[in-house]
Amino acid sequence: MNSNLLDSVILQTDFPDLRLHASGKVRDVYQLDEDRLLFVATDRISAFDYVLATGIPHKGRVLSQISLFWFDFLGDIVPNHVLTADVERYPEALQKYADQLRGRSMIVQRAEMFPVECVVRGYISGSAWKEYQASGKVCGIDLPSGLRESDAFPEPIFTPATKAVSGHDENIPFSRMCEIVGTESASHLRDLTLRIYKKAAAYARQRGIIIADTKFEFGRTAQGITLADEVLTPDSSRFWPADKYTPGSPQESYDKQYVRDYLEQIRWNKQPPAPALPTEVASGTSEKYLDAYLQITGRKLDV
Repeated sequence: MNSNLLDSVILQTDFPDLRLHASGKVRDVYQLDEDRLLFVATDRISAFDYVLATGIPHKGRVLSQISLFWFDFLGDIVPNHVLTADVERYPEALQKYADQLRGRSMIVQRAEMFPVECVVRGYISGSAWKEYQASGKVCGIDLPSGLRESDAFPEPIFTPATKAVSGHDENIPFSRMCEIVGTESASHLRDLTLRIYKKAAAYARQRGIIIADTKFEFGRTAQGITLADEVLTPDSSRFWPADKYTPGSPQESYDKQYVRDYLEQIRWNKQPPAPALPTEVASGTSEKYLDAYLQITGRKLDV
């Protein structure tokens, strides 16, 4: 991958006649009308809570296409908010942006979102590992002694978090989630999250990927509780290559660990401005995302 490819990276969307509804670390969301939103995944990448100056080629398209794959795969368990991702079926007003939107966007049903992240962990890693080392628990859940880093839990555990506008989401006990959304909704979301994870994790394992943990977002629409936002992507999940899995240490992954490792290597102080990435780091990260897409879907992204 050469530096010319970096010129095709989309860091900002520019649709001046559309109303910007929200802009996150990766996605820009536009309001089409009272009922529909346009989601556009850019090639931005964040690390340590800051968006970096360099984008990752094809990243937004990978995130969108993987999410669409999972929305379809999980349709027998839970409805989702996607109305269409076919640019040819978009409203006439969007057709002049077709080249920018193709492959990295979707029109979705607007939902009343639950103000919690539904996190499920099948393996102990990241913040869960640190918490377990300190207390023997994760989000208030008692766990067996003697677990090693990256070990599988006896059963997947549900560890909800609050949504942070900036910075890190905060892990909360299930009892706190019940206070926020109500016991009935919290119980339903927990059970739904675990069902989704178990089905997806079993499929991914057949494809050579371990889904160590992931997070889902849900909302309410006319269909009832609906799966929304992104689903089981390398940004929202920890994907490990199954053939290299060795518990007792951190695992190689398909996510942005490549970028984090570089930033640690250059001793960035994790304060703005966020640095740019060398071409080889952006390219290497792009290959990780493309490989994840291939492993999950069984087909190469058309680049």
